[in-house]
Formats: sequence, structure tokens, C-alpha cells
Amino acid sequence: MALNIQPLPDTEHTQLAPYRPKAAVSIRDPRPLANAEPAPSCSVVMVSYRTGPVLIDSLRAALEQEGVDGVVLVDNGNAAETRRAVDALAAGDARLRIIRGHGNVGFARGCNIGARATTSGHLLLLNPDCVLRPGVVSRGLQVLADNPAASALTVRIENTDGTEQRGGRRNLMTPWTCLVEQFRLDRLMPDHPHFQRLNLNETEPLTAITPVQCISGAFMMMPRAAYDRVGGMDEDYFLHVEDVDLCMRIQKSGGAILYVPDVAVTHVQGTSRVFPLFVEWHKSISVKKYFYKHFRPQYPDFALRLIGLAIFLRLAVRSVPLTLGWLSERFGNRRQPPKP
Repeated sequence: MALNIQPLPDTEHTQLAPYRPKAAVSIRDPRPLANAEPAPSCSVVMVSYRTGPVLIDSLRAALEQEGVDGVVLVDNGNAAETRRAVDALAAGDARLRIIRGHGNVGFARGCNIGARATTSGHLLLLNPDCVLRPGVVSRGLQVLADNPAASALTVRIENTDGTEQRGGRRNLMTPWTCLVEQFRLDRLMPDHPHFQRLNLNETEPLTAITPVQCISGAFMMMPRAAYDRVGGMDEDYFLHVEDVDLCMRIQKSGGAILYVPDVAVTHVQGTSRVFPLFVEWHKSISVKKYFYKHFRPQYPDFALRLIGLAIFLRLAVRSVPLTLGWLSERFGNRRQPPKP
């Protein structure tokens, strides 16, 4: 049987309103206008599990943002030293709320727990190792206000060296786009629309607000109404791909996802103290669930089973170097003499 393995058609988007700086407001009369609307606000939700010291930097940067009315940290399980540092920070700022005691329930469920604990009109799902730069939240809120058809947005996500991070903006994940990405089939027909890469960080940098198909859960700002309309995060995913699934459901509902390149955040990866094979195992399970959930009508079951087999074969191949690298780093650091 011939398989129809073409990528999803491009989603049509509403014309974006161009960004124009707002005129300065006169402050001759300090009394507020009777009919003035309150400035939009945002609640930040972080889900943390065995995150390193960068968590404190991330929380502080979020609390310093203009437009943030509260930060909810869903603690899925952090070290005692990290918990003490977080508690000290919360003691000095009532806007920081910590939710603990539920164990490691995964990223998707943790996001939903945090979202339910907030009341503002906008949500920012933020990784606990992601450090916001000044003005990021207020800029995102302004873009959403100027583009009411948008259901979500992200900004430029950078590595610590300032380069654009892989996965921050991408095409929707399909069996075909994964095949193109894995084997770099885009090099055969670089200008063909059906041979576009999954990740777009190595393409020409964007300079204007642009609709994209998929963004990363490292930074995902949404109107609360849009988050509720699609049902929030799918809690069937324990770790990874839940952000891709959310973007897929936004696209199917007709919503737009925007990429805002003129502000940036730094995503400090590799700070979690979790065995990497644990992460890769759950990522493989999530990819398989995603394909079965969204592509069963287009692909026969035997094809999806073959795809699932390929996913776990890839995991088996990667398990050895991942484990050896983790052991080398873990025990190598222990053998190093303490610094004077």
C-alpha cells in the first residue's frame, strides 16, 4: 500500500498588525482616567525537577519583569538546598507561590497545576533554566494585544553563547518532517516546500514578527482563554512533546502562533541533575504517543508500528554513549580535587 507521507499543509494566518511604538502619554494630571483599561498582566508558571542553581536566577528574572503579577513554581522534586533557596526568595516576595508535595507528576500535568493556581489573563510557561531579559514579558503582552487572533507566541531563545537555540521555532512534527530532519533530505531539494527541516534555527534569522507552526515549551506565552480553549497541556505526556502537541491542537483550532525576534531569553540547558537515559526514554514514549494520536487517520497501523520500532531502536543506539557520558561526568567530577 502506498503511504501518503506528505507534511501538513500550511495553516492560514490572519494578517499581523505591524508593531508601532506607542506615543508618549502626557502626565499633567496624575489622576487615572475613569475609563482607562488596566494594563495586561501575566502569570509565570515554572515546573521544576532537580533543577540546579540557575532556578534562582530564573525566578528572580521573572519577578523583576514588568507585567508579571505572580510566579508559580510547581516543585516536582528539588534538592533540599534548592528548596531552601527558593523558600528564602518567596519569603521576600509574596508574588512567588510554591506548590509542593505532589511528587514528580511530569511537565504537562505540572503546567496545568500551575495554570489553575493563577488568575491573570495571560500565562507564560517558562522552563526553570530559562532566564528572561528585561522587557521580554511586556513586549510579549503588547504583541498579543496588537494581534488578538494569536493564540501563543515565543521570543528568540538563545544559548549561553548568544546563538539561536535549536527547537525555539520549528515546523510541526510529522513522520515526514522527522525523516527529512533525521537524514537531512532538505539538502536534496532545499527550495521544495515538502522538504523543509523540522528545526528552523539554522535558517535565515527572522527580523519581524512572523507566524510559525510550532514553538518550544521553554518560553510559551498565551492568553488564558486560548490555553483553556484547547484544554491546556495533554497530561498523557509525561516529559517532552507536550509543547508540540499543544501547538498541533492550536493549529487545528485555527489559532496563530507568533515568533517575536526582537526580544530574547537565555535557555541554560544541561542544568537538570537527571539521568539522561530517563529523559530520552520518556521522550521516545511521547513521540510514539504523538504520532498515534495525530496521524492514525493518515497512516495505517503497520506503518505507525514501524515508526515506533524505529524510535526505540534509535533510543537503544543512543543509550550506550549517553550512559557512558553521564558516568564519566558524574564520577569524573568527584575525582577532581577541591579548589583552594
